[in-house]
Amino acid sequence: MSDTAELVTRLLSARTWRAFDVAADGRVLAGDDTSGTVQLVELAPDGTRRPLTALPGACAGRYLKGVEPRTIVVSHDTDGDERAQLSLLRPEDVTAPFGTDDLEPLVRDPRYIHSLAEVLDDGRVVYATNRRNGVDFDLVLRHVASGEETVLYDGGGMVGGASVAPDGSAALMTRPGVPALSSQVLLLAGSGTTEVTSADEPAIHGGLQWLPDSSAALVTTNSGRDRTGIARLDPSSGSLEYLVTDDAHDVSGRLSPDGRLLLVATDDDGSSRFAIHDAETGAHLRDVVTPGVGVGDYLTLPRWSADSQGLALTWTSPTVAADVVLVDAATGRTGTVASWAEDLDGLDLVTPTSVGIPTPDGETVPCFVYSPAVPTGSSVLIIHGGPEGQSVRSFSPITQALVAQGHTVLVPNVRGSVGYGKRWYSLDDVDRRLDSVADLAAIHDFLPQLDLDPTRSALWGGSYGGYMVLAGVSFQPERWAAGVDIVGISSLVTFLENTSPYRRAHREREYGSLERDREFLESASPLNRIGDVRAPLFVIHGANDPRVPLSEAEQVAAAVRSNGVEVELVVYDDEGHGLAKRANRLDAYPRAIDFLGRVLG
Repeated sequence: MSDTAELVTRLLSARTWRAFDVAADGRVLAGDDTSGTVQLVELAPDGTRRPLTALPGACAGRYLKGVEPRTIVVSHDTDGDERAQLSLLRPEDVTAPFGTDDLEPLVRDPRYIHSLAEVLDDGRVVYATNRRNGVDFDLVLRHVASGEETVLYDGGGMVGGASVAPDGSAALMTRPGVPALSSQVLLLAGSGTTEVTSADEPAIHGGLQWLPDSSAALVTTNSGRDRTGIARLDPSSGSLEYLVTDDAHDVSGRLSPDGRLLLVATDDDGSSRFAIHDAETGAHLRDVVTPGVGVGDYLTLPRWSADSQGLALTWTSPTVAADVVLVDAATGRTGTVASWAEDLDGLDLVTPTSVGIPTPDGETVPCFVYSPAVPTGSSVLIIHGGPEGQSVRSFSPITQALVAQGHTVLVPNVRGSVGYGKRWYSLDDVDRRLDSVADLAAIHDFLPQLDLDPTRSALWGGSYGGYMVLAGVSFQPERWAAGVDIVGISSLVTFLENTSPYRRAHREREYGSLERDREFLESASPLNRIGDVRAPLFVIHGANDPRVPLSEAEQVAAAVRSNGVEVELVVYDDEGHGLAKRANRLDAYPRAIDFLGRVLG
């Protein structure tokens, strides 16, 4: 094996941690992917680590509050099919990590999705499920000990977040609004459902958290603003009172259990800044000292301890794979309690510079540039999924491996990306879809200013990023030398026709309706321009993908191959929407990186 191949394997093998929850006694429920997929591990205050699960696929968990002995609600699926099932696990019963058959079923039916929404303080949980008809999601409150269930909402569509009032009098939930990337707040009280905010308002509402006295709730929203802020919401009137805002950045918040403190997270060009604020007034109390420039809530939400003294969060940066970090709310100091830093010891990892790339229509595309010590002139653009996603300053073994091979890696947030305000993320909606593709051309035109060879530039992306790869090589065939498409959309029409039924209406808000916008959807589909593709392709897909069906990869690979253009299709039978298992990543990604090295010279 060459030195470069060994480096790529080492980067892709780097282990990561997740912070899922904090118990009343200070134990942290974490996720560790040493086995190749994320499994549960309990971290005791004395540093002891207890591995809890050895499931076939990745899992997550939360502590069940108000219950003895200590109990965990485990969320797990099968081979990436995203049909989440809920089970119970008691850490003190674990002498060896539990497999699926060792878990106690809580809510299981593998035909449907059962997604954990909230864990209450009295041994109850709230979950969303589509078991009624396979399409619409209901919100269900379940008492774990008795098995008694109450349906809180069965009004159809998808369910976002949910929060039950501490006094049990009502619940709040979000569901998708009419405009793309909008959400509506509903009040669930008694047997009635009240619209707290309008479904037609182009605004995000998320992070719902009731105040301890059940008088109001906190919400992260951009109602009436370009950037998200933290507001107090009166459920009875729908009135909002902003507590924390920043006109230049999106902010979000997590309320402490006692209702006194607020962790405020600021998104600063793909990095996180944290501070502790007074939850009543919104006043800034102290900054949180983070371990460098990175992202602190990218993989999981920060979780407060039951005594409101601190939080656990997942921290990642371009040079830190992903650690569990504890925050002392009283001082703002942080400490790392779980890390696999030794996996990256001695590696010369690269941090990016941030560049604004101008477009012909007067916009500016934010872009991170990762430059090798000895540039070769070749470049790879990595486009995030979504479309309403964001490229952030997190660890990416693929980025670092490509840089190690001499490629300059550009990671843009093209129009449609979140993190830069409502106006920016709305610029690719429906019939403006190809404006985001045009941003790729603007970046390509900018390459000479970075001393890069425009004839040796490739595209890499997953999910919607895969669509962007295919759109780039089909709509701009003269610009791109190669493409790596991972679980990408090749036709917006066939994608909407064949995606999971519960997702179709939700995604039509963003892409356009099959009924009303079919002509545009056809015109914006790479498959209909496949005869123009000149660039060789490397295509990766999971056979169990419920979001972007395998047929999207199969049809584009067949069409490109029939035109005499090189294409390799790699399918994994035990994966869904992306590669969750390290063994598959170690198989696919080195081959894709070698492919780019060969094509780009």
